[in-house]
Amino acid sequence: QVQLVESGGGLVQPGGSLSLSCAASGLPSVNYAIGWFRRVAGKEHEGVSCIQSSGERESYADAPGGRFTISRDKAKKTVILEIKDLSPDDTGIYTCAARVGHCKRASFMYNDWGQGTQVTVSS
Repeated sequence: QVQLVESGGGLVQPGGSLSLSCAASGLPSVNYAIGWFRRVAGKEHEGVSCIQSSGERESYADAPGGRFTISRDKAKKTVILEIKDLSPDDTGIYTCAARVGHCKRASFMYNDWGQGTQVTVSS
């Protein structure tokens, strides 16, 4: 059974940075993908970024090399989402999710979800 636990959320000032972690267990040995999603005010569940077990990455919230950077620590079985230059519009709940196969942008394509971590950007 796949379990995902997010951490690293909190209160940050505008312009600041944050690093969110998704600790995964029970992942399959086959190709899998872990994506980060967020629910911010006025928007549907939005895909932020995704990384596959092969290391390939996809960016959804902005262009590669933008404010969101996804990476992984294979030894710790953790996927990390770094967010820089935060604004109040980034306030919301950030959740990681896993699926067997390749990265997908749509949230309904993911089977297993963490509980989410709250990110609040405010001065």
